[in-house]
Formats: sequence, C-alpha cells, structure tokens
Amino acid sequence: MNRKLLSCVVAAVFVMALAGAALAHTPLFSCWDNGDGTLSCEGGFSDGSSAANIPIRVANDKGEVVFEGKLDESGELTFNKPEGVFTVTFDGGPGHELSIKSSEIK
Repeated sequence: MNRKLLSCVVAAVFVMALAGAALAHTPLFSCWDNGDGTLSCEGGFSDGSSAANIPIRVANDKGEVVFEGKLDESGELTFNKPEGVFTVTFDGGPGHELSIKSSEIK
C-alpha cells in the first residue's frame, strides 16, 4: 500500500513540475494605436526570454495576409495600420501563438 501511495505522489509531483515548466514560457503580446496611422506591437515571454525576430502577421477579415514583419531586438514592431477589420498574430511557434483583433487595439 505504501508503495502505491509513493508512486502516486511521485507521479503527481512529476506532472505538476511539467505543468509549471510549460507555464514558465508563456507568450505575452500587446498592440496599440499610435494615433498617426501606425500601430505598435510588443512581444515577449513570461520567463523574460527574448521575442526578437518572432514573426508578426496581419490578416484581413477574409484571412488574407496584408502585412508580415518581425519583432526587433527589443521585441517591438511598428507598421502602417491596415484599413477595415484585421487580426494581428504573434507566431512564437506551436503553443505560442497569440492573436489580437483590430477591435481590441486602442
């Protein structure tokens, strides 16, 4: 009985450790309207690791890509604001993709 309990405890600790490691590298992404016809976006990761060169993609409401760029060494990118409805996507790889709708950008 004690061996089963110990096995369960070890398994639970292992699962929690993996979950904690997964949460330690959460992508962070925000965009704002500069009021001059441009938008700026900033990205990073919750563990402080760099988001330099992470691809940023802007697609219209039909899914057509209207702009592609990459975050600079500071994790920032400024570009001309597209017309109409669009979505800005931070593509940090599998499990690290975030999207912001144009209606959420202030």
